[in-house]
Amino acid sequence: MSIRRRIIDYSRGINMDHLWRLYMRQKKAKNKLWRDIVTFRMSRCAFRHGGYIGPDAEIEGMPEFPHGLQGIFISRYARIGKNCWIYQNVTIGEVNKKAPVIGGNCLIGAGAIVIGGVRIGNNVKIGAGAVVNGDVPDGCTVVAQPMRVIGGGKEAWAEESKR
Repeated sequence: MSIRRRIIDYSRGINMDHLWRLYMRQKKAKNKLWRDIVTFRMSRCAFRHGGYIGPDAEIEGMPEFPHGLQGIFISRYARIGKNCWIYQNVTIGEVNKKAPVIGGNCLIGAGAIVIGGVRIGNNVKIGAGAVVNGDVPDGCTVVAQPMRVIGGGKEAWAEESKR
């Protein structure tokens, strides 16, 4: 990342480097006391950015937050794949300790809600304001409330749901 980009991100308040360093240290911590201290610092940093990332959330790589962590809630039971883009005010929530498993290369639009023990495939786009409470196959686009699957692997999903 260029110095110019870092300065712009810092001035906008979306510089997430410190948060991700804390997240990686938390995952590697072997000592419970050290893990708790790093979790506390990470939670404070996330709160400062206006969001929440659960301490046990499994996130591969570093997802892109184009608007910072503003209003984003990620459940502690959630699993998120690589190269995901998550816009502002997204909720990735849990129901009865079951949270979504989100594949790689996904885009989750502003204000979307993904809740419960659902599986989101790879290369999925979830539209702004969509409420997702069911499984979504690879390569689809999900929009609206209640959720509608359009494009991509819709046919494969229809065949799979008949079984």
